[in-house]
Amino acid sequence: MALRLLAPFVAAMLAPAMPSTSRSSRVTSAEPAPVRFVFIGERLWLDFVNTEDVVRGARVDALVDFDAYIDWLQIAAVLDAERAAGIRRRAVQQPTGATAALVDARRVRDSLRALAEHGQRSAAIRAATLAEINRVLGRSAGTRRVEPREDGTYSRSFVPVGDAFAGLLMPIVESAADALILGELSRVRRCAAPRCPRVFQDATKNAARRWCDMAACGNRAKVARFRERRR
Repeated sequence: MALRLLAPFVAAMLAPAMPSTSRSSRVTSAEPAPVRFVFIGERLWLDFVNTEDVVRGARVDALVDFDAYIDWLQIAAVLDAERAAGIRRRAVQQPTGATAALVDARRVRDSLRALAEHGQRSAAIRAATLAEINRVLGRSAGTRRVEPREDGTYSRSFVPVGDAFAGLLMPIVESAADALILGELSRVRRCAAPRCPRVFQDATKNAARRWCDMAACGNRAKVARFRERRR
């Protein structure tokens, strides 16, 4: 919940440092509203899938460049400020490597979206996504740590050895691996709004959650039903 509340404010603070002209041209040919990060998935891997979203009817990608990718990892508490700054410096020194890391992140995201939307029903999709997860796990060497957070809680982190970009996806694919191991796919949902691509973990006791956000998609559905009854 804390991430969900803080994300728009943190993203807004980060936005001035992001060049808007190049990003808008790379996201979509239209001019959608500014992209912001949302954290409604209840699981890290699902929040990562939700970096591809729909804003005012246009499909947009919040990971519009490598800086945005690092922004998201930092807001999601995958990277602390020191590591994020170090990776940004490395990206300036190795732009080709940074570009390749972003392309790979989007590839993994596509695979995780397929798992979120169809993995419960399709063994083939589960197998394909597992291959992607193992590919990322297999190429990353480093140290796993448990780190304290400023609010007194703790989180797992992965510090790569060698390639600074190789370990960025590790916490995300480990989160997806946990979903497979713990049998959580049966609780993964896509928002019931037809045009909303967001996915989430249904943590309600009766498995009744339908909307990514009741204040947004849920409220629009209520208004639509009310108007239909009035007709």
